[in-house]
Amino acid sequence: MKDWPLFEIFIRSKNGLNHKHVGSLHAADATMAIQNARDVYTRRNEGVSIWVVESKMITASDPAEKESLFEPAEDKIYRHPTFYVLPDELKHM
Repeated sequence: MKDWPLFEIFIRSKNGLNHKHVGSLHAADATMAIQNARDVYTRRNEGVSIWVVESKMITASDPAEKESLFEPAEDKIYRHPTFYVLPDELKHM
């Protein structure tokens, strides 16, 4: 088992919602990772979809470079939809 790759697990709890990272597990392949993720992370039928991604395939930004990575967006007001008024009937925004 120590040679099995590590998979990151993402679960979508309801249709229309985002997948959320719920944890990691080791598995021989993606099919086994989905089956194990179902058993470990959706024991109470709280999921409608499971994504598994081999951890080595994920590239992440360095938190130490936060300012240089995200600061340029602050001068683009159109990227921050805080001035839109959303109707109460709109869910999951």
